[in-house]
Amino acid sequence: MQNEIETTLIIDAVKQIGKQFLDNYKKKEIPKTKDAFLTQLEEIETTCFNFLKPLINQHYPHIPWVADDEFDPTAQLQPADYEQYWLCDTMDGAVQYIQHLPGWTINLVLIRNGQPYFSVIYDPICDEVFSARQSAGAYLNGSRIKTGVKADTDVMVAVFEYGHQAKNTSNFEQKIASSVAHLIKTFGVVRNYGPHALQLAHVGAGRIDLFLQEDLDTHNWLAGMLIAQEAGAELLTSDGQPWMWGTENLLVARKEIAALYLAS
Repeated sequence: MQNEIETTLIIDAVKQIGKQFLDNYKKKEIPKTKDAFLTQLEEIETTCFNFLKPLINQHYPHIPWVADDEFDPTAQLQPADYEQYWLCDTMDGAVQYIQHLPGWTINLVLIRNGQPYFSVIYDPICDEVFSARQSAGAYLNGSRIKTGVKADTDVMVAVFEYGHQAKNTSNFEQKIASSVAHLIKTFGVVRNYGPHALQLAHVGAGRIDLFLQEDLDTHNWLAGMLIAQEAGAELLTSDGQPWMWGTENLLVARKEIAALYLAS
């Protein structure tokens, strides 16, 4: 195992491909058919992988890459069977990119011993890089970040997310309705800002106070979870238990804010 990685090199690579996508942003026609839509999605994934993998493999040829299949629930229930591996969300928020909307990022996470070890999220439109390494803190454009310190729920911002894959629970609609109602009753503002991992990074930066999702979406979470956790947030299930890989929901917030939500 390579115990150390050159984080600056990885961050620079992610920024480079992000800027390439920014250069081509809004230049393609918004697709009008499903086939055209899927073609653009495939082009985004191919372009990103064809750039990142050879560049990073020059320095870390023995670290494998694992496909980010967010539509396969089984693949997200446990880590891949490698000591360490790269998991790349080629574009979190690709739908927004294709639709000429903001809210898309390039995410890369190194999983080591079954846990996120290093992650980077690049938001090209804002030119913001969120990064974190296990037990070494979280950063935004090189400056240390911490979760927010609000005490008044009337001025807190909560976000609610959902995944696109098939749902595993029969009471999913009821669970969604109940959770959204709970958020609205508890917090002054409830929103959704698109990319899952970026919203989790915003929890780490104090821009969002609580993140909640009631369905399995592990691969979309991992890069942002590490950043939020290293910035001081707790990773919990939606009923307040410690989050574990394979849990089909996620609640992320500073400890005191999570407690306010769970007790309300």
